[in-house]
Amino acid sequence: MQVKGACLSSVGLDAHGITGVQTQYWNLNTPELYEEAIRRGEGKIADGGALVVKTGKHTGRSAKDKFTVRDAGTENTVWWGDTNRPMTPEAFDALHAAFLQHMKGKELFIQDLFGGSDKNHQVSVRTIGELAWHSLFCRTMLIVPTDEERKTFRPEFTIINLPTFKADPATHGCRSETVIAVNFTKKIILIGGTEYAGENKKSVFSILNYLLPEAGVMPMHCSANIGPEGDVAIFFGLSGTGKTTLSADSSRTLIGDDEHGWSDDSVFNFEGGCYAKMIRLDPEAEPEIYATTKRFGTVLENVVMDDATRTLDLDDNSLAENTRGAYPIHFIPNTSAENRGGLPKNIIMLTADAFGVLPPIARLTPEQAMYHFLSGYTAKVAGTEIGVKEPQATFSTCFGAPFMPRHPSVYGNLLRKKIAEGGVNCWLVNTGWTGGVYGTGHRMPIKVTRALLHAALDGSLNSAPMRIDPFFGFEVPTDVPGVDTTILNPRDTWADKAAYDAKAKHLVGLFIENFETFVAHVDDQVKAAAPSAA
Repeated sequence: MQVKGACLSSVGLDAHGITGVQTQYWNLNTPELYEEAIRRGEGKIADGGALVVKTGKHTGRSAKDKFTVRDAGTENTVWWGDTNRPMTPEAFDALHAAFLQHMKGKELFIQDLFGGSDKNHQVSVRTIGELAWHSLFCRTMLIVPTDEERKTFRPEFTIINLPTFKADPATHGCRSETVIAVNFTKKIILIGGTEYAGENKKSVFSILNYLLPEAGVMPMHCSANIGPEGDVAIFFGLSGTGKTTLSADSSRTLIGDDEHGWSDDSVFNFEGGCYAKMIRLDPEAEPEIYATTKRFGTVLENVVMDDATRTLDLDDNSLAENTRGAYPIHFIPNTSAENRGGLPKNIIMLTADAFGVLPPIARLTPEQAMYHFLSGYTAKVAGTEIGVKEPQATFSTCFGAPFMPRHPSVYGNLLRKKIAEGGVNCWLVNTGWTGGVYGTGHRMPIKVTRALLHAALDGSLNSAPMRIDPFFGFEVPTDVPGVDTTILNPRDTWADKAAYDAKAKHLVGLFIENFETFVAHVDDQVKAAAPSAA
């Protein structure tokens, strides 16, 4: 057995029951991992220096193949259902034994890393895997310890990722040959049968989402930035709502683009990197992210490249619609050196309403904020998925249901408490459609969204005249300097006012139906924050 790299920790692979390995690669740095990935034929180098890889048939998360061990420790703490599917301890143990056997004779890449930039709420994570580029991905996306920190490093959680492993549903209590199995009691996560690197990152997010609420820390699927006066803003939003784009504002300092914690004294990034969608990336609209595609140290997943010239075609979706790029956060100009900021002054909840019903911006009470946070609304449009021919409402509780092990009310109540204690301003921003539904109306102009966001973040929107929306009950500004007053009231943008009213009532009904699962877990004030079609 060969050992290469820096294994400074006193905890070796034998502590994990891993034996008979051909070669161990410990904590290789970026250039070393590039060399190993190329040597092993895992990827190619593009013009500019990015490492280009393919993930095979899995080009996104395998949500239906994720399971959590149901035991005495998790029985009453995990929200069991479609999001958190149970696996028996016996099935996990059988799976774990199969993983240990599968690793014999293989080359393994190990990284000792941290999840969380706040040292008071940090989790030590060891990643062990078959692929050099996966090791590079984990090193890029998480926080790299110093050599001194590595000497005392003891992994609290271990993630083992074996893409060539094929699970047996009959033996391992899973659904297919692909499996993601989370054991919070043994503090082990097993990933098999998929090369999609995002499973590594989201596993750490799930760990922190499980641990932090008990410490009074709010884990969030959001981006965050800091204004010139030190004011922190949080941006919640599902994919396609503009979370990454709108938080990457040249006038503000970026904390992070995806996963954060809100403690008693700061908002801190869970990660040390960014994981951005690359498909049809516009160099003019998103120049900072586009620039990362031409840098050594960026990992590009399923991006099409000309093998002869090594030029990239970011518009080509022949390998995947969900093309991705992982890069260190410092590749983005004007990022926080500490990877954290103070307490938030504003919360922005982003939604892409393809029904054209919601206003471009609305102010929420703490109870309304909790209601919309638990709802996690956005809408799919035609062409985004097979079979989607007209707008479809999508609700993902807490704007990140697949990564929330506990009941949504745990996160919702914690958010409401922190909003109230901090006097935080909450805004709902529609980056979707105006003037009609998708296909009739048009996308909300980005200039309007940015103007309204700036007014919200600089505080001037707080003094704007407001009306109460008759359907949703939140406050909507009626006059904002530099913004056409017509667009502020979505009903005014529709040629057919009766059609707007009908569509608004339809959307209200969808909200109410979706929220039924939470009614028993919220108080009367939050129930009263629900929209009404009356």
